[in-house]
Amino acid sequence: MTLAVRAIAAALLLQVAAARQARPLPDPQPFFNAIRANLARSQDEQNRFAYKERRTELDFNPFGRLGTGETRVIAVTPVDGGTAITRQLLERDGKPVANSVPTRREVRRSERGRSVVDDVAAMLEVAIDHRDMLDGRDAIVLTFKPRKDAKPRTREGRLARGFAGQIWIDEQAREVARVNAIAVDDLSFGYGVLGRLNEGATVTVLQKAIDNNLWLPVSIRFNGEGRALLFRKLTINFALDWFDYRRVL
Repeated sequence: MTLAVRAIAAALLLQVAAARQARPLPDPQPFFNAIRANLARSQDEQNRFAYKERRTELDFNPFGRLGTGETRVIAVTPVDGGTAITRQLLERDGKPVANSVPTRREVRRSERGRSVVDDVAAMLEVAIDHRDMLDGRDAIVLTFKPRKDAKPRTREGRLARGFAGQIWIDEQAREVARVNAIAVDDLSFGYGVLGRLNEGATVTVLQKAIDNNLWLPVSIRFNGEGRALLFRKLTINFALDWFDYRRVL
């Protein structure tokens, strides 16, 4: 009896999956335009939110040594109309940190959300691939790869040019829900003097609806190897999580 129930359930699931794939995929240009508009809006609105950041150094190895595995929780709060933020250490390895002093950091505002998103989009060849399910919701999966001879204007554009992968778009919200990316070339920072990450580094980013259908990042996972200071082995394996978002501006 149990086998029969399982067989029926499997058949029903296959029918649902087939019906989902039978539906026509979205018209690419209007679909991409809606995604760009939503990304630009989240880029501009993010500086209006306070949140907590949890950073876990799973394996940070800039000098050939195993990392400590430290976890820190930091409160991030926008100030001065969003032109700067304060960062205050709240916890270290699960234990409260008393009397920590907030530090101030200016927010880079030379680029507005739309120009950053447009520059990143110009770096990539994006195509609609198939329909999938993510967290119980219909998602459209896009594939992307760097455009040849692309000339980035922003820091984000320069970074995007080095990756290929897949993007899950929440079909109803037209929002980026997940990105799986892999470096298709070596990535240098500090003009290659301070360090270089090798081809094959992987990044996973998740976004969720936070406030009034505004989607913001909630986690990133990064894993890569390379060289620091030209010759020392570099291994980075860290997790960042953002939570307790609240609008303050």
